[in-house]
Amino acid sequence: MPMQAPNLDDRTYAQLVAEAKTLIPRYAPEWTDQNETDPGITLIEMFSWMTEMLLYRLNQVPELNYIKFLQLLGIELKPAQPASAELTFTLARDDIETVIVPKGTQVAASQAPVSATEATSASAGGDQPLVFETETALIALGAKLKALQVFDGFSYSRQTVQTTPGQWFYPFGPKAREGSALMLGFDSPLDFTSEQVNLAVLLYSEGLKPEGKHCELDLPQTPLAATLEWEFWDGRDWEPLSLDKDETRAFTRSGHIYFTGPGNNVRKDRLGSNTTPYYWLRCRIVTSTYETPPRLEMVLTNTVRATQALTVRDEILGGSDGTPNQTFRLSNAPVAVLDKPVRVTRNDGLAVSVKSLRLEIDEGLGFQVWQEVDDFYASKPDDPHYRLNRTTGDVIVGNGRNGRIPVANPANPAGNVVARLYRYGGGKRSNTGTATLTQLQSSVESVDSVTNLRPAEGGSDEETVEEAKLRAPLQLKSKDRAVTSEDFEMLAIDTPGVRVRRAKALPLIHPKFPDAQIPGVVSVVVVPDSDAPNPLPSPATLAVVCAHLNKHRLLTSEVYVVPPTYHKVQIEIDVVAGPEADLAEVKRAVTDRLTNYFHPLKGGKGGTGWEFGSPIFYSEVYRIVLQVPGVSRIPDNSLIIWLDDERNPTCRDVPIGDGELLYSDGHIVRVTYES
Repeated sequence: MPMQAPNLDDRTYAQLVAEAKTLIPRYAPEWTDQNETDPGITLIEMFSWMTEMLLYRLNQVPELNYIKFLQLLGIELKPAQPASAELTFTLARDDIETVIVPKGTQVAASQAPVSATEATSASAGGDQPLVFETETALIALGAKLKALQVFDGFSYSRQTVQTTPGQWFYPFGPKAREGSALMLGFDSPLDFTSEQVNLAVLLYSEGLKPEGKHCELDLPQTPLAATLEWEFWDGRDWEPLSLDKDETRAFTRSGHIYFTGPGNNVRKDRLGSNTTPYYWLRCRIVTSTYETPPRLEMVLTNTVRATQALTVRDEILGGSDGTPNQTFRLSNAPVAVLDKPVRVTRNDGLAVSVKSLRLEIDEGLGFQVWQEVDDFYASKPDDPHYRLNRTTGDVIVGNGRNGRIPVANPANPAGNVVARLYRYGGGKRSNTGTATLTQLQSSVESVDSVTNLRPAEGGSDEETVEEAKLRAPLQLKSKDRAVTSEDFEMLAIDTPGVRVRRAKALPLIHPKFPDAQIPGVVSVVVVPDSDAPNPLPSPATLAVVCAHLNKHRLLTSEVYVVPPTYHKVQIEIDVVAGPEADLAEVKRAVTDRLTNYFHPLKGGKGGTGWEFGSPIFYSEVYRIVLQVPGVSRIPDNSLIIWLDDERNPTCRDVPIGDGELLYSDGHIVRVTYES
């Protein structure tokens, strides 16, 4: 939303009238008639009305100047980001070869079941329905994945087809030798499909720290860790499959694998240690350079990615009147950014890249697509450019000097500006848990049910004014270039498309050689917005931040974007409560105070997160506990600090490494009364 000045005095008209009436008995006890017909009450109401207007205007002054300066710098609040989840569909019958689940299929969270009509008109905030839309079309298979076998080069081992997070297996064995293979057995009363097969491969990541991202590497050109061959069993030998796309990059990250089904060329058979005949497909290692053998959590069929963003088509924004700097407003906000820009060629041959909103304007020769730009500084008088405030949904066109003024269309005076396509949604509430997206809102034939086997992730709320004010001085200082440590931190936090709450630049630190100082290297630690006690960025977040820093760093800088290193801290303490205190309330208050104090996002002295590399001061923890209401004292220095499950000496400060953070998920607090 736009930056709004806060209320310094938020008393309303009714409160002012009530306050004035309470003073009457003190200053005018003889005034006993306080009905609305009394002239004195009329004067009180009039002055209260005037006072309310005066307070309103004065409230705008202190913060208004600061906000206007932020707007002059081009600083706007970052819009909310939508969460994404993998949705798995189950078909109603087995005797079906394939079912098409269209792109844009809507699925709502189970706690808010709604009709399809309500889902389409719902916004992303408040208590409105929480609806996800599929990103691509899905060819759902009637054949079911019934068996998984791992051939490690010497023997076969059967694996359970997992649908519950937390368990994992080696797809090529613990050594991942050349010739090892992952075999998938499918069962169906029909022939296997010849349509495209979509396998969702989810790597095991629970408790594992994401790998850092080297910002100089171009991921599509980076050599793969292994060469894999996909094959099918034709009853006598293994024949190659036609691989269309491998988003997992040889099982080194979660993603989807697409290949053309073998059709009736595949035959059912008993292979390996499995005694039931199935249609068998396998993935075999041709060459291997894995540093660490991959570990998989799930291999799923009929799974597609969905985002908590609803699609709006053909929304009429109004008509152009030919005046400069016209502003139109979308009906829904915040506007979501497309995963990949869509290139469109206009009738005049101009190529346009649609990044979020496809805006079309009819100036008399038919509707033409206009180009979204960040500003009009480089726009020429006849360039069909517009600006979009994704938070508010405001669409702004040029003034004739910088950016073109849309010509008024007499044939369509009130509807020649159309939002042909855009998506909106987002917020932290879209981070739903496992098995919550179960309400199918779109009618899809032969689909029985849908669910998410992993929680939705990536949703974040809109940036607050206070957060924008904190990054404003750094943005002004950096001048859009990453030179100093503060520049890297500011630009990482300011990365569009993700919500990075904190960042720490570590100059001369290489993630693979942390004990040596290497000239020209900068490692940027990023902490995302999350409700987890130890927020960790996803690989996608690391890649987006890396791409953003690449646009602003010096050519000679070697930049890495890495997740934070956490240490688990636990406080064991005996507390003596006052005689009037409740033991349970004191214990809960002490536990909450300690947990918040060590929190990476809201801990520390200022409540903005534990400072990177700051040691744990024993006396400070002592003070935090003594300040809890109801705590009388701490007997016999009974406060013990545990770091990573190791006890530290009593009455000693505990150091942590530079650039590292703390978190806690529970403390040992014993509360008693004075004996």
